[in-house]
Parts: sequence; structure tokens; C-alpha cells
Amino acid sequence: MPTAPQNTDELYQALQENDRRPYGRTRTVTAEELVDAAEQFAEPVPLVHALLELQEAYTYGSEPRKSPVVFARLLTLFEEQPDVFDERLRHTLFWRFKWVANALRALPEMPLASLRQWLTEMRDRYEKAGLGLQPYYGQAYQLAAHVGEDTTLAYELWASRARTRLSDCEACEICERALYHLAAGDDERALRTWEPVLTGKESCQEEPARSVSYALLPLLRTGRTDQAREVHLAGYRACRRNPSMSGEVGRHLEFCALTGNEARGLELLAENRNLFDEVDSPLDLLSFLTGAEVLLQRVDLLGHGELPAAGYAGRTWTVAGLRAEVHGRADDLAARFDARNGTTAHTDRREARLDRAPLLDALELTLRTRGLDDVAPAAAPVPRATAAVPESLPELILRARALEEQGHPDATACWARLRTLVAAPDYVHPDDPTVGPFVQLCADLLEDEASRAGDKEAFDEAAALYEKAASLYDEAGAPGHAALARACALIPAGEPAEGADGAEAKTAELTAAHAALVRLHEGTPGFAPYQEARVLRLRATALGLRLQTSRNEEHTAPVLAETDLLLDFATRHDIAAQISGALLLRASTYAISGDLPAALTETDALLDRLRAHGPAWHLPRTLGLRGRIQLGLKDAQAAHADLAESLRVAAEWPAGTIDTARLQGDLAEACMHLGRPDEALRHLTRSAELELRHGSRTDAFHSYSNAARLSLDLGRIEDCIALLDSLLTEPDVAAGELDDRLVAQLRLTRARALHAGEDLKAATVEFAALAAESADWDDDPGSHAMIAAETAVILAQSGEFGRAREAADQALAAHVRAPRYEQLSSCLRELARLQAQQQGSEGLADALAYLEDAGGIADEARAAEYEARGRSLDSALAYEHGRVNAFAGEYETALAALDEALVLLGETGPDEDHADEWAECVRLAGAVEGIYLERPAPALTRLDAAVSRLTALGHTEETEELVSLAARLRDQG
Repeated sequence: MPTAPQNTDELYQALQENDRRPYGRTRTVTAEELVDAAEQFAEPVPLVHALLELQEAYTYGSEPRKSPVVFARLLTLFEEQPDVFDERLRHTLFWRFKWVANALRALPEMPLASLRQWLTEMRDRYEKAGLGLQPYYGQAYQLAAHVGEDTTLAYELWASRARTRLSDCEACEICERALYHLAAGDDERALRTWEPVLTGKESCQEEPARSVSYALLPLLRTGRTDQAREVHLAGYRACRRNPSMSGEVGRHLEFCALTGNEARGLELLAENRNLFDEVDSPLDLLSFLTGAEVLLQRVDLLGHGELPAAGYAGRTWTVAGLRAEVHGRADDLAARFDARNGTTAHTDRREARLDRAPLLDALELTLRTRGLDDVAPAAAPVPRATAAVPESLPELILRARALEEQGHPDATACWARLRTLVAAPDYVHPDDPTVGPFVQLCADLLEDEASRAGDKEAFDEAAALYEKAASLYDEAGAPGHAALARACALIPAGEPAEGADGAEAKTAELTAAHAALVRLHEGTPGFAPYQEARVLRLRATALGLRLQTSRNEEHTAPVLAETDLLLDFATRHDIAAQISGALLLRASTYAISGDLPAALTETDALLDRLRAHGPAWHLPRTLGLRGRIQLGLKDAQAAHADLAESLRVAAEWPAGTIDTARLQGDLAEACMHLGRPDEALRHLTRSAELELRHGSRTDAFHSYSNAARLSLDLGRIEDCIALLDSLLTEPDVAAGELDDRLVAQLRLTRARALHAGEDLKAATVEFAALAAESADWDDDPGSHAMIAAETAVILAQSGEFGRAREAADQALAAHVRAPRYEQLSSCLRELARLQAQQQGSEGLADALAYLEDAGGIADEARAAEYEARGRSLDSALAYEHGRVNAFAGEYETALAALDEALVLLGETGPDEDHADEWAECVRLAGAVEGIYLERPAPALTRLDAAVSRLTALGHTEETEELVSLAARLRDQG
């Protein structure tokens, strides 16, 4: 707290500000400081408010030891100065007797007799104050359940009584009744009891998150797996990282462990690492640790005990090590509670959780399905299907080189095996002239490493490795190999810098690279045919990349000429892989130059050749190219067939040797064109996971970003949020190593998803943070304009109109540098509507100021000859003038504005969107005129004419509200 409040007004303002903070250490510390400040004032009432805020912070910050101490001060104040407590404060005081009972129950050092004595105190106080005892019996039942006594009588004494004003909320009581049935082994009855909470009909600060965590396993046991998945996603988000809901987090970890989602469980455990040190409630900690142990035990039993795990601060943990630590601490806590209670209830419940067998082998919880192998430390990929690797070292070396000459995918496994052998301290190179010297093998391995680095888009690293390999080949006396390695290093790969200058520079770079390749080719005698063919392929590739960069049709012919040279050479020397490569490059060249029919003809011919003569491993890539060409020709069905076959054929080859990530992404696009978005979403997420495993993290996160936006468009809000939460906790994201704009896009989608899911508070925080960060994007003011505009709208929805105006001004300032006419106009109109709707006449001036800004944007758009893709900016603005004035009670002005909007719209025609906008304008004008201005006759004339017009044009759906309004006006008349 920067400065202590100097008067009671400042204190109350500070209390309100603290109340808006999330529960946690910052809020608690501030609450403590505000109590100190309140004690300086002569008035007791501010102190009462400050103490109540502090007790709330302790209670929901999981510090049960401190909550009763604060309440004791409040109770003393009440006894000494009862008149200080008005009806609301008195109600709050008696309500919080239950908070103290809950706090004492959570502390094993508190004797059982003291717990019972407190309940007696609560009953006596309630009776003296003339209050109903149902809340007391509720606490008595909860104590019996906690201790492990027979709860039948205690439950009846509570559940049979009528609720009072001091009873727990409906949602909390529903949870307690459901837990009673659950303890009796009646899953179905428990779930029926929980139904109002699980469906969102009843809720409170803790619910439905608390009920959801308990209902997860009963839902699975009764076969409601889809519902279990849905409530897990929403329920976990409501309790994650929250010390006061650590028990709920533990039950979500247990759910992951019992549904084949151990990897997600470890991810959630890492996200909640703070709970190991921040939970001060022994009872909550016991529940959390037991859930964590269920997960760790499962991972360990599956043979992954050496995986890293997030645990107590101050050291690194493996799954097995953390499991042992957690086991000891949780056993001790359970024993302490049982010793206090005189039963074995907590040890028994803990053992029952640990003894549960998995309920499902696999349940797909999120769009990002991962196994334990995916979270293991990176290792060399294991091929799915490869030919047997020779046992003899000379045979292995010769086999690897022969496969490399062919470009065969099985070479990957041979090089991987050789790399392992060479790295061994006892490696001895064979004394065999057919194998060559050790330095040549080292060069071979470097060349393979360079190729893999290039596949991962580490182009600078690849070039350096090729150069190093070339030097070793020189040392080994292999000039052809050395020249080929240097040729590979000459290709300048990677994306050009943004803008025309970047493309022009890249084009020049590729032209120079081609010239260098030609010089190298002509200046190197003695190439083996396969080496010369590869150099010719590199020459053609350089020009192909130039065409792809420049999109200059004059660059097409040179590519085709180089391709013909390659094809002629490869045909003469019968090099099948290079014949196929030349034909594939020619088809790609036609596709890039825009001649899609010619490209399709080329790929058809190439596929016939591959099926007849091979090489078979070129089939997936060629089918993928034909699929992309079919997409360009608008034949999504044919594209889908080709891409699906490409993936099927690719599965026959070793993992990682064919770019299946791209195939999955292209198949997602085909699915979208076919109107199959759910299928597209599956292919997008598969594409992203493949890219991630391949090491292409930026591409992977782009694919995930697309998947998140698609899931949001499909209304799968919790799926979207869960996916983004998973991505945003990745180590390189948290460390700021990933592209900041890509991360911002992920966060923006998450903010939109939170908004769509009606979590307005969380969405507002994220939008506001993004707006502040994007203000520094000098190279991209347009994006800042959009983010600031969305932030302004969500702030207005929250009633924070001052901050909304500030954000709108930021958006307008950015708009000057990078105009966003349509989006900004829509934002300003919506801000005007929200202000007028929520504040009525008091907000009219501010609302009209927004509309004046929107009018300025419409004038700018007109001057720039900008054509809106949606509604006309002028007619939409006139309509909003009408609506805003109507909200403010300025009905004559509203009607005039709506008539102007109708003039701007003109007579409706066959266009459905225009008809809908026109009908809505007529409806609002009719309502203003007929209802608020009490002129039903002209309003009915207006409505009847519109209905006739729309009916004649076939827009019957648009007439429904007009007919309904007309009927209402006639009934009133």
C-alpha cells in the first residue's frame, strides 16, 4: 500500500479496491495494513469493516489459524459496542461463526473438545439472538462427517430443518447433501442431488468448483464421461493456483491419473506448484497432497518415475522422489487428524484414494492430448517402421551411405545408430578401405545433422554444419562430397523479411546463390552421378525459391529450364529419386506461377510413375502437393481424398522422415472447405503436436493458435481456454523466448474465450494487460487499435466507463496511424449503446461523444473511398443514434434518427442481411413511435407496410417481430 489512508473516506475506498483483488498474499497483506490504519481513527465502524475484510482474506487465502483470532476481536467489539453493528454488520458477524467452525476443524492441533465447545457457543449465541438453529446443526453434521462418526442422526437434524437467513447458500448445502449420499456409496443419488449445481442453476463463490471436483469420479463410474470431461475443464479453471481450493485441485489431479491423462496431470501439478508452500490449512493440504500422490504413484507405476516433477521449492524433483516426500507428509497429516479425532477416518479415506484403480484407459480431456512420452526429456526419435539395421559396423556404414545416395528414409535409422556407436568411448573405427577413414564418417554424420537442422528451420546452424562437413571431407580426400556439402550450404533458406524490400533482398540473395552453385558445379570435376544430380537439384531449387519469393512470372522459365536439365541428367543415369524430384519441382513451379491445371496434369503423371517405378517414399509428398493444388482449384473433396491418402501412405515410413505435420494442416483446410470444422480441429491439433515433436515450436504454436480460434468459433469455449492455458505455461513461453506477438495472439484468443464464457472479470484483466503491452508496438499500431477497442467494450460491460473511455482514446490514436474504420466504428457504437443502456439519461452526453467519434470515422472512411464489408457505417451510426436516444428517454430525437437510418438504408430488396437490418430499424422506430410516444396509428401504418414489403420479397422470418409488435399495439389500442 503506497500511503496509509488519511481519513475514513480514503480507508473505505482502499477497502473497496482491495476487495477487487484476487485472494492471496497481496490482498491479505493489504488487509492487515488497512486494519492498522483503521485503528488510528476514533470511529469503531471503519475498524469493524477492516477486520471483516481481513478475516475474509485469511479465510479465502487458506490461513485458518488467523481467521479465529480476527473474529475474536470482532466479537469483543460486538459485546462492548453492539450499537456499532447495524443489521448488515450483525448478519455478517453471526454468519461468520460458521467460518470459525470450519477453520478450527482444519487444524489438527485444535482439540476436539474445543471444536465442540465452539459449536456450543454458536448455538447459545444464536438462541440468545432469536436466530434459527439450522446453521448450527449444519456445522454439527459437518463435524461428525469430518471425525468419521455415524452421521445419520446429525444429517437428519440438519437436513430436516427449514433454511434460515444464516444458512449456507443453496449451492453449498446441495454439495453437503450430495457428499452424504456419496459417502453412502450412492453415486446416482449424489449426482441427482448435485444436478442444480453442475448445470449452473445454483452457484456461489466456491460453487460449482467444489461440487465439480467431488462429482468427477461419480460421473465416470456412472458412464457420464462426456459430462465429466466438460466439468473438469470448467471446474479446474475455477480453482487452479488458489490456496483456498487446493483440495479441489488435488481431486482434479486424481481425475487425470485415473483417466489415462497422467501427462496432463503433471502439467497441472506444475501449474499449481505454489500450493506446496502457500496452503496453510492442514486439512486442505492433506487433500491436495493425497490427490497429488495418486497422480505421482500412477506415473511411477507406469515406469516414468525419473520424469521431472514440480514440487516443493528449493530443489528439483523427480516423480519418484516427490512421491516419497508427499507420501511421508500426507501420512503424517492424516495421523495427526486421526489422533485429534480419536478415529482412523482420515487415514482410511486417504488409503481408499490411493488404492483406486484407473477408471478409464484413456479419456481425451483436451485438444492437446499428450502422453508421458511427450513430456519425457528430448531423445532421438524412434522410427516406427524401418528396415533392419546391419549389426556389422562396416556393413552399417556402407548401408547408411547407400541409402543416403538414394534419399531413402531408412538412412535416418542407420545414421542414428552410427551416431550412438561413434559417441561411445570404446569406439574403434574399422580398418576397411571400402569404409574409408574415420574423418569421412564424421563428415557423413555432420552432413546428416545439418540436414536435420535444416528440416527444423535452424538454417544458420545447418549451413555451418555443412561447411564443417566439407572441411572434413577435404581432409578425407573426398572432393565430390566436399563440393556437395558446400553446395548445400549455399542455399539461403528461411522466410524473407516483411515488406517489398525484404522480398527484393531475398530474391537477389537467391539469384546470387544460383550463380554460385553454377560456378561450383562447373568448377568441380569428378562428381559421381548421384552427387552431380543433387547439385543440379540444388540449382533448380534456388531458382524455385526465387520464384516463390518474387512471384515474378519472368522467373518461371529459368526454373523450368533448370528442372529440364536435372530431369535429362537423372534419366540418362537412371537416378529414380532425382527423376521424381525433377518432376515434382516442375509441378510445384506451375502451381506457384498460377497455372494450376498444368500443375495438376504434372502431378497426375508423376503419381502414375511413382506407383509403377517408385521411389515409393515420394508418394506422400506428391499426393500432398496434388491435394494443395486441388484446394487451389476449389475441389475440396478431391483435396481431402488426396491428403488423407497421403497420410495413410506416410504412415508406412519411419516417423519424422515425411512432413506429416503439413499434411495434417492441409487436411484441416480441406475439412473447413467441406464444412467439417470438428474434423478440421482434430487435424490442426495433430499438426501442431507433430511440429512440436519435430522441434518447430513457432510453427506448432501458430497451428495451436489457429486451433484455439477455431474451437472458440465452434463454441467449445472450455476446450479453447484449456488448450491456451496449457500452451501459455510452456517453459519457453513463460521465459519470454517465443515470439511476443504470437504469445499476444494466444492471450488475445484466451481473453476472447473468457469473455465468451462470461468470465468477465478474468477477461477484463487479460484485455487490459494486452492493451497496455500493445501500446508499445510502434510497428503495428493497427493491432493495438483493435485490442484497445475490444478492451474498451469489455470495460464498459463491467461498468468501468472511465477506463473504457481511456482505452477508446488509445484505439482512436492508433487508428490515426493505421486506420481500422469498420472495427473502430463498431466499437464506438457499442460503447455508446452500453453507456446509454446502463446509465440512461445520465450517460447520454458520454454516449453521444462516442457517436460523434464514430461519425468522424465514417467521414474519414468516405474520404478514403473505403467500402465497408458489413453494414454501412452511416446507416449503422444513424440507427445507433436512435437506440441511444431511446435508452435516454429522448424519444423524438430517437425517432428522427431512425427515420434517417431508414432513408440511408433505402428500400429493402432480396438481400437477406440488408432485409434483416432494415426490419430491425423499422421495429425500433415502430416501438418508439407506438409505445413511448404513444402514437400507435402511424406506428401501425409503418409496421404493416414493412410486413407487406418483406412478405412480398420472401423475407418471412424478418416479419415475425414486426407482426408481434403490431399485435401488441392493436391490443393496447
